[in-house]
Amino acid sequence: MSNYDKILNYAKENNGYIATKETEKLEINSTFLSNLVNDKKLERVGTGIYKLPEYPIDNFYILSKSSKNMCYSHATSLYLHNMSDRIPLIYDITVPYNYSGNLLNNENVSLRYVKDDIFKLGITDIKTINDLTVKCYDLERTLCDIIKDKNRMDKEIYSKALKEYARNKGKDILKLVKYAKKLDIEDEVVELMEVLL
Repeated sequence: MSNYDKILNYAKENNGYIATKETEKLEINSTFLSNLVNDKKLERVGTGIYKLPEYPIDNFYILSKSSKNMCYSHATSLYLHNMSDRIPLIYDITVPYNYSGNLLNNENVSLRYVKDDIFKLGITDIKTINDLTVKCYDLERTLCDIIKDKNRMDKEIYSKALKEYARNKGKDILKLVKYAKKLDIEDEVVELMEVLL
């Protein structure tokens, strides 16, 4: 199998996408990616990120590949969890305080900065609509974030998310309270849950 075929097969197995880092793991020189772009067999969709032409653009995946130290949060996380039907125009992303990656200059991103231990709290993998995996906060962490930042949230998205969570059969109130304690909003979360449940 040629290096070109290996790249194209890898992309097909990954729902149409491949990154330069992945060709390095395959021990294939990244110039093969450029050649495939020139031959119109791949499209460059971001820094070091390529896709097969017949696959849709997935901005969630492209942004997530541009920085390993990021996690979708707030309204964007609600959308990924199907707790909001509003497609994000600006992506809410949480990063550690020391973050210095290329998301800083992206006008379609709203960055939230947190301490390293708080950044890692509740990170999970979730599938996008195109079946690609991205990092996102779990529902309980997302709920804590929107409660903590409710003044920066759209009121309709905020109230709908709280009601949806209260009806959600998979909710984990113990985890929610544990996260709330770490985020220093335990009283507010407990009070809200008493009203909603």
